[in-house]
Amino acid sequence: MAEVSDLNILSNVPLPAPALLMYEQPRSIGQATIISKARLRIEDILHGRSSRFLVIVGPCSIHDPDQGIAYAEKLAPLKEELQDKLEIVMRVYFEKPRTSVGWKGLIMDPDLDGTANLSAGLSLARKILLHISDLGLPAATEFLDPITPQYFADLISWAAIGARTVESQTHRQMASGLSMSVGFKNATCGGMDAVVNALKAARAPQTFFGISPEGVASMVSTRGNANCHTVLRGGTSGPNHDAESVAQALASLEKGGVNRSIVIDASHANCCKDYSKMPSVFNEIVAQRLSGNHHIVGAMLESNLCEGNQSILPDRSAMRWGQSVTDPCIGWETTEELLRETADALS
Repeated sequence: MAEVSDLNILSNVPLPAPALLMYEQPRSIGQATIISKARLRIEDILHGRSSRFLVIVGPCSIHDPDQGIAYAEKLAPLKEELQDKLEIVMRVYFEKPRTSVGWKGLIMDPDLDGTANLSAGLSLARKILLHISDLGLPAATEFLDPITPQYFADLISWAAIGARTVESQTHRQMASGLSMSVGFKNATCGGMDAVVNALKAARAPQTFFGISPEGVASMVSTRGNANCHTVLRGGTSGPNHDAESVAQALASLEKGGVNRSIVIDASHANCCKDYSKMPSVFNEIVAQRLSGNHHIVGAMLESNLCEGNQSILPDRSAMRWGQSVTDPCIGWETTEELLRETADALS
C-alpha cells in the first residue's frame, strides 16, 4: 500500500500539558494580584478612564534568561518611580515571526542552535515571567502560535498580534478569548483595513479549534474581548507615526466603528529600522499626546542593556552581554533618559 500520511514529518513529540506546566510552576497570589491590577490599569487607559501613558518597553526578544532578568531589575524601580504618569510594561517576547528563516525565539529554540527543544523553551518562558512578576513588573508579549497562550497567558498583562498575523482568522479568534488587552499591529504594507477587521472580529464571540489545559484538542468558545486596540508600526510604504498618518488611522477606526485608542511603535518601520532614530520618533509621539491627541494612549520601544544588535555565534562567550540578537535596540541609558523626560513632560 502506498504511504499517504506524514510523508514530510520527521518526528511528532508530545509536549507537557499546559495544566502540568502550570502545576509545576504555579503563580502565587501576589503575582496574580500584580498581573490583574496591571491589566485593569491598562484597560482604564484604553477606555479613557486614566490619563496615564502606556509604555511597552524592553528587548526585541529574550534570548538569555539572565540578561532578560537583569534588564527587568533595572526597569522595575524606574516603573515605581514614574508610575504617577507612566504605565510601564516590560516587553518580554519569546516568539519571533520570520519573513523567511532565522531564529524563531526562546520557546522554539532555547539553545539558539536549531535543536528546537520546545518543552524546555515553554518551561523557561514561564520561569522568566514568574521572576519578572516577582519584581512587580507587568509583562507584554506577542502571541504568535495559538497554542502557546495556554502555557503562560496567565502571566501576561498586555499582548500583541503582529503585522504578519493581523489578517489571520486564527489569531483574531484567539484574541477574542484572551484575558488581557490586545494590540493589533497594522499590516506590513501599512494599511488599516486589516486592523479594523481584526478589531471587529476580536470583540465578537468566537468558536474555534484549540487545546484544553489538559492538552486535549478542544472546541473553544469565547465571549469576545472588549479591550483590543490598534498599534501603528509603519509599513513598506514608510512610517505612520506622524500626525497626518495618525489622523488617517483614526478616521479609519471611526468609520469602522471600533476602539479609537492607538499605541504607536517607535521601532520597526516607524524608525526605518534605524535604532538611532527611535528616540526622536518616541519624542514625536509624546509631543502629539501633549498637543492634545488623547487617542494616542501609549508607545512601544525596543530597548536592551546595550544598544544595537549582534549575530548568534557558536561561541556564546564571544557575544556581547545584554545586546539583542534580533532587531537592534536602544541602550539602557537612552531608555532611562527618555522615560524620565516623558514623565516630566506629562507632568
